[in-house]
Amino acid sequence: MQQVLIFTSLLAPIVGGMVQVAKKTVTLPNNILPLLSLVIGLGVGSVAFPFTEMDLVLRLWAGAFAGLGGTGLYELVAKREGTSK
Repeated sequence: MQQVLIFTSLLAPIVGGMVQVAKKTVTLPNNILPLLSLVIGLGVGSVAFPFTEMDLVLRLWAGAFAGLGGTGLYELVAKREGTSK
């Protein structure tokens, strides 16, 4: 579990940056940004196999934690009316 948390802390800024890029380039409803963050986190976690020896399931957990922790939780409590961009 310690490896998952360490990997999550490495992935969170990457996922957060990718979500910010998506928000600035594509007009999205703000209420789907947490879901977008989760999907990006899962994607980044799954393709990060060259950087870690963790199993795929653990990388997916780390990606999900990074996605929800990086921007998803912020977006859940922030005012989410309107669209991005």
